[in-house]
Amino acid sequence: MSNTQPPRRPRAIVRIHFHTEQRSEALFAQLMGVLSDISPTIEPLPADWSAYMDVTGSLRFWDRDVEGLVAVVRLRLLALHGVQSSAGAGPTRSIAAMAAAVTPPGAATIVGGTPYEIAAFLRPRPAAALPGIGPKTARTLARYGISTVGDLADTQPATLQRILGAAARQIQNLARGIDERPIVPAAAPRSMSATHHFNRDELDTDQHQRITLALAEDLGARLRAASEIAQALTLTVTYADRTHTTRTRTLAEATAHTPALAGTARQLLADLGLQRARVRGIGLRAERLRPAEHATHQLTLDDRDDKLHRLEAALYQARARYGPGIAGAASAFRSVPTA
Repeated sequence: MSNTQPPRRPRAIVRIHFHTEQRSEALFAQLMGVLSDISPTIEPLPADWSAYMDVTGSLRFWDRDVEGLVAVVRLRLLALHGVQSSAGAGPTRSIAAMAAAVTPPGAATIVGGTPYEIAAFLRPRPAAALPGIGPKTARTLARYGISTVGDLADTQPATLQRILGAAARQIQNLARGIDERPIVPAAAPRSMSATHHFNRDELDTDQHQRITLALAEDLGARLRAASEIAQALTLTVTYADRTHTTRTRTLAEATAHTPALAGTARQLLADLGLQRARVRGIGLRAERLRPAEHATHQLTLDDRDDKLHRLEAALYQARARYGPGIAGAASAFRSVPTA
């Protein structure tokens, strides 16, 4: 009697990005519903409007290969919600993410699960394309003649450890197509969004800042009205060609305090360096919401926080009487530091 186990079928992992100017928590939940109709194993990533799917067990049910099933998903997203998407698929999380990163809206990149297909996709890629390799690490590797993922895969482990330290083994595994990390099903964390769409290409950086600060003021008021606090902020800037840039920053402490939100939003915008950028929309999203009774506040030795709280209360009263206004929020919080 043989104890030989049948070979394990390669996993089929999909990373899908949603491309839409109209972003809301309700729409994101609806898109997750489309994905869950295809596979029960969905990991939502609302910060950059994307998600992972493990469709390994869905291929037989749908009687399609990976390419065909990805086409079904993208067609449903477009037909049901008018949302264009792009997708990358492969046998691991990292390969799916890398494939999605090089795929334009309206297309899909599928990497097969054979060793040859994995190597053909990974090895020519620049080292910086590998998850975990940032620009600084890529420059360090380049000084040792390691410029591609193939170079990383071929470097002696001891040499790579001297260069990268404890992360060397994991990075080399990724370079060789080894990534056992699962897709972790989860409900999308609760969030609250505020957006502004310009009726023309807006190049004025002062106007970008005024709108961003107004969105922070709006979010702060709504969070306080709902008795909720945010643990992170995400800024999304949409450009004239419909592409967008998204940045997320965790707050120093969970809050609904407008000055803290405004300071973080201002820094997120400044980090983008939007000089002469043709901006068509700005969105700000409060992430990972939880009840306000869980808030903590760090004590300070001056009265600046008290002054900012009084300013916030005054703006709240003005908002209640006259409605939301851009100029007041922008001028009041323009000099607020980041949290």
